[in-house]
Amino acid sequence: MKKLLLSAFLLLGCVAMQAQNAAPAGNVENGKKLWAKDNCYSCHGFDGHGGAGAKIAPKPIALQGFIAIVRKPPKSNMPTFSSKVVSDAELRDMWAYLNSIPATPDVKDIPLLNAIQ
Repeated sequence: MKKLLLSAFLLLGCVAMQAQNAAPAGNVENGKKLWAKDNCYSCHGFDGHGGAGAKIAPKPIALQGFIAIVRKPPKSNMPTFSSKVVSDAELRDMWAYLNSIPATPDVKDIPLLNAIQ
């Protein structure tokens, strides 16, 4: 009985850790639309790879950190976006969009660039 309880406890702990590490759901398509609508692209680029603003894709920071920076940006030219302007659900969608952007391939993985030698 003790082994069964211990096994169940360990299994529940593993499930809880996986749920905690899973990315929160967000609508990628809506996030892409909001990214353009809210003019995020004007500083961070359409694909989040930066420009006048920081590079935030692929693999942006954790969702809660992303929301915190949007709500209260560090000392920079980035405006503050309150929840009246952009909701947490909208930010979750934008974060999902940023997470969907693939990494830029390494130069050595681009055949055309390797052919020029």
